[in-house]
Amino acid sequence: MSGPHLIRGSVSLPEAELMWRFSRSSGPGGQHVNTSDSQVELRFDLASTEALPPVWKERALERLATRLVEGVVTVRASEHRSQWRNRESAAVRLAALLAEATAPPPKPRRPTRIPRGINERRLREKKQRADTKRGRSGRDWG
Repeated sequence: MSGPHLIRGSVSLPEAELMWRFSRSSGPGGQHVNTSDSQVELRFDLASTEALPPVWKERALERLATRLVEGVVTVRASEHRSQWRNRESAAVRLAALLAEATAPPPKPRRPTRIPRGINERRLREKKQRADTKRGRSGRDWG
């Protein structure tokens, strides 16, 4: 593994709290495809972790509620042929998932009014376009 996986700032995933499981992958493979456990399942107990600040943990538990099974979030990776690359992929995906789930909520949108000038210009152009199209009809010829 290539060191700790940062979630955001100085907070990272503690290796001790990551639970790995390996199984045979259904993806691409070579001669040893039926004998190697290349699929990776990474589990992280979000409910009982001490690695995240309490506010982040609360936010993540709320946002990932549909993905959690008894407070544990699971990420599966099987797109690579090597177990090592699948481990990297799963860890990066879990870190990204937690970073997104712990992000602060967006600032509320301040409602703004459309300036009168923009509205008037739109109506003026609309009227011009209507006049142009009306001028194309052949009713007053002949």
